[in-house]
Amino acid sequence: MNHVKLISRTAPVALAALALGFGTGCQRSAQAASGPEAPAVTPAPFATPPVLAGTPDVATLVAKVRPSVVNITTVQQVKVPRGDFDFGGLFPFFNQGGRHHGVPGMMPNEGGEHGDQVMKQQALGSGFIVDSVGHVVTNAHVIDDADEVKVKLADDREYRAKVVGKDDRLDVAVLQLQNPPNDLPVAALGVSETTRVGEYVVAIGNPFGLGNTVTMGIVSAKGRSIGAGPYDDFIQTDASINPGNSGGPLFNLRGQVVGIDTAINPQGKGIGFAIPIDAVRDVLPQLISTGRVARGRLGVVIQGMDDDLAKAVGLDHPHGALVEDVEGGGPADKAGIKTGDVILALDGQSVPRSEDLPRLVARHAPGTHVSVRVLHDKHERDVDLALAALKDEGDANGGTTQGGRAATSSDRGALGIAVDDQNGHAVVVRVQPGGPADGKLQPGDVIEEVNHQPVLGAADVSSKVGAGLASEPVLLRVKRGDQSRFIAIERSGKGDNSDKK
Repeated sequence: MNHVKLISRTAPVALAALALGFGTGCQRSAQAASGPEAPAVTPAPFATPPVLAGTPDVATLVAKVRPSVVNITTVQQVKVPRGDFDFGGLFPFFNQGGRHHGVPGMMPNEGGEHGDQVMKQQALGSGFIVDSVGHVVTNAHVIDDADEVKVKLADDREYRAKVVGKDDRLDVAVLQLQNPPNDLPVAALGVSETTRVGEYVVAIGNPFGLGNTVTMGIVSAKGRSIGAGPYDDFIQTDASINPGNSGGPLFNLRGQVVGIDTAINPQGKGIGFAIPIDAVRDVLPQLISTGRVARGRLGVVIQGMDDDLAKAVGLDHPHGALVEDVEGGGPADKAGIKTGDVILALDGQSVPRSEDLPRLVARHAPGTHVSVRVLHDKHERDVDLALAALKDEGDANGGTTQGGRAATSSDRGALGIAVDDQNGHAVVVRVQPGGPADGKLQPGDVIEEVNHQPVLGAADVSSKVGAGLASEPVLLRVKRGDQSRFIAIERSGKGDNSDKK
């Protein structure tokens, strides 16, 4: 049940008689004084409301597309110890900072085992129909762990639905209506790639269970990364999106879906995020046919570029994806890609940012042969490889053994760090405050390479740092915990080695 607080629900309504004056002055007419008359109908300025130049005809748009938008209700049964649950019929919002912003509620059910009470947790979301046989697209988080799914059409017809496919990485799911009618309205899918920042967009969904709610705004930005997953590429919009809008469509003025409303920023107003429809179109056939998505992988760990890293590897500006680690025996390893290489393009498509590479790779199925443009030792080359199948995330990379401090410790003035030999590793033990490495290195970091050259210990770090050009940053490969990454550091006293060529 929707709980809507009515303002002054029981307050009496006071009607005030207003004297209206027509013509000059405020005098009542003699006819009005003699008795009541039906008020005259004032002619409308326009026979039909005009669409003024430069303004969209939102009403006509909504009338065309709203029938394809649906409300989704999910129910999950949970066991709660008796006496430990009393929220007055309402369950507080959860995960406000992330993607999960359905509208949950709790309803009592029959008793469970060991005296537990079985409760039905209800959540609301949105979706849209994509074909005439009853497939509905929504967010994966809308139907997570649902025991029952119901879909209500815009004309209030309601159907049970089952989940036929789900992709948690992209946060997309496909439902199938049970015994669907033969007159289903279908949403048209647009192209998000050509959608421009500043375009008008319309969101339709089920905020707070109100159903069939229309909001309008513009595309505020594209390519937003919000930490929601490996394929972050969100459309940002100021069209109002609230809990319950999850999974609903974002339409352009042609009536085409260009995104799926997915996330909100609870600290801000007018900041919502939608999954680009192009990414959904890529996986939709697989979700319908197999229930899952098979993606290719390169077998590398990558990191982003900054100005110092770009300069250190020989680029004039930051772009591409720096290879932080290479999986042994993986496709990249077999093709000769090394740590410290920069991946600049895949099959002719450039990689402006590191986060673009996973999305480009994910568009290819396992076994697909691709061409990879790589910057190696400041020289570009193309390598061909066959993608492997994407594995589950969370594989361990192995730890670093920390031992006691060795007898030798010396300050490396060029970087402002002190490095010791510990169990055969060059370990940072001190970072000079305000020095070149301040904020980039920390005690406990293990220096594995200097300018792509492996180091054998603290003395080796010193010699390799001193051998480089003072005008160029020092490129270190550093292991912190279980992860290795590249860090570029400008030297102090750049002029000291300026005669080196």
